Amino acid sequence: MEYILIVLIVTIAISTVINVFLKKFDIPTVIGYIFTGLITMQLFNFGEHSQETLAHLAEFGIVFLMFTIGLEFSIGHMKAMKKEVFVYGALQVMLSGAIFTFLAHTFIGLEIKSAIVIGFALSLSSTAIVIKLLTEKDQIHSGFGRIAVGVLIFQDLAVIPMLLMISIFTSDNSSVSELLLHTLWSAIVVFLILFIVGKYFIERFFDWVTSSNSEEIFLGAVILVVVGASVVAELFGFSYTLGAFIAGMTIAETKFRYRIEADLVPFRDILLGIFFITIGMQIDLSIVAEYGWIILGLLVSIMLLKGLILFGIIQFFAQKRSAIKSSLTLMQVGEFALAIFALAYTNKLISSDVNQIMIMTVVLSMILTPFILNNIKTLADKLFKEPTQLRERAISSTGYQHHIIICGYGPLGKKLAKIFKAKNLLYLILEHDVKVVDKAIENGEKNIFFANA
Repeated sequence: MEYILIVLIVTIAISTVINVFLKKFDIPTVIGYIFTGLITMQLFNFGEHSQETLAHLAEFGIVFLMFTIGLEFSIGHMKAMKKEVFVYGALQVMLSGAIFTFLAHTFIGLEIKSAIVIGFALSLSSTAIVIKLLTEKDQIHSGFGRIAVGVLIFQDLAVIPMLLMISIFTSDNSSVSELLLHTLWSAIVVFLILFIVGKYFIERFFDWVTSSNSEEIFLGAVILVVVGASVVAELFGFSYTLGAFIAGMTIAETKFRYRIEADLVPFRDILLGIFFITIGMQIDLSIVAEYGWIILGLLVSIMLLKGLILFGIIQFFAQKRSAIKSSLTLMQVGEFALAIFALAYTNKLISSDVNQIMIMTVVLSMILTPFILNNIKTLADKLFKEPTQLRERAISSTGYQHHIIICGYGPLGKKLAKIFKAKNLLYLILEHDVKVVDKAIENGEKNIFFANA
């Protein structure tokens, strides 16, 4: 008991010191937790049994992360962002996953199942880091911010089939079709149970709990729902995380969504901190020293290739500048890739060396992300210049006085412009999509300018 307390105190102390230091350089706490795990492992050298226990604790952290993602999953929100989520996101995950799988199998020589797991894990970006930084910098609703969020939402949804894919690859059942049929049937049962409970009982349950006027009882009830849903999913052969995600979705439709989200954030962040500490504990410095150049080569190659794939997809639908910013924002590999690597390693789909190399590559890409986002405007300026005609038009707009500003040239913007023009009112349109601006100019609209309102 005394030994456990010493480990706990030292771990908290190291985590606090590292994160306070890293915060001065705008590096997220995720990185601090990973380095805390690395240092703690070197100091105490946990045995295999202890690491297995910590791995289960780490999975508990992912359960609560998936629950909070479920809370943010709104059908109405999905409809409003259907292009960003289901077009950009789907194309990005499928193309990136396929290309990385091909490269891992063909050039690195990994067995096809291992290559698929690694390839699609690398298609994921860091929801935790990107959303946090975009929110802090008030860029979450910008053109590129909206695209990034849409892609991240699809990536979060794609984690579920990726985790299921590992279960299929490691199943002892020789008939894949039989396994898929059983999985489909189990999925229907799990969804029915959780959604029926969520629709008809969950709100009444929380109404009853809130009548106690006790914050700790309410939080305990939330934990009961999350863990209960996770266990139900596990009983039918799915991961705990799937059950937690569905539980989050059901609660998202109730009036308690925002209270639960607010109450759970500190609790979730602590558990996530534990998860990332356990990831840091898996880093083997001897592997890093032995494969340093390979890790560096993979880091540069993966981020560049992922950025190019993202740009190639988005530039067909949005202006090139937004495509560049979105690509720079999402070119890292995210925390869910670490969870997938950990699960794949546990199920012997990837070797210890490959696991260590990929963990370090992912961690380094996450470390670079804050520096990229802090300088995203400068990087975008170097990679793409606004068209001269539009820059000159933007400069000339400074002569306007006492005019009406229309933000955006969508259906409503066009209708307003038509009304103002009919009444001879002076107006100015600000539109962030260069293609829309070009088309409007071609159609004779002289008062439209390229800008982000």
